[in-house]
Amino acid sequence: MIKLQVIGHLGKDCTTNVVNGKNVINFSVAHSEKYKDATGVQKEKTTWVECAYWTEKTAIAPYLKKGQLVYTEGAPEVRSYAKSDGTTGTSLTLRVLNVQLLGGGTRTEGAVAESGTGSIGSADGDDLPF
Repeated sequence: MIKLQVIGHLGKDCTTNVVNGKNVINFSVAHSEKYKDATGVQKEKTTWVECAYWTEKTAIAPYLKKGQLVYTEGAPEVRSYAKSDGTTGTSLTLRVLNVQLLGGGTRTEGAVAESGTGSIGSADGDDLPF
């Protein structure tokens, strides 16, 4: 198995759906890095990773809000889709096996909103119900 690990901020609130009788939590994670180009100019590059977490434990969903810092790991999958011009495109999606909330909260309108830290699929005794 190929395993991909991503740390970044959620780009929007997650969505929870039921597909063929199974729960899936969808969210996108942005990872930004700063660097200097060949001329010494400061640049920033952001990479977006679309995530799908298939789970019976959806208690983490209320905590997956825009701006939340998360650690995710899972198996990458390449998906094909039809573009509006009729051509086919591909995207990289992470089939999430583990997600952890990081940090003390998210930034919302200049204030910090409190949130817990926890891990899905682990039995480490975290105070969150997942």
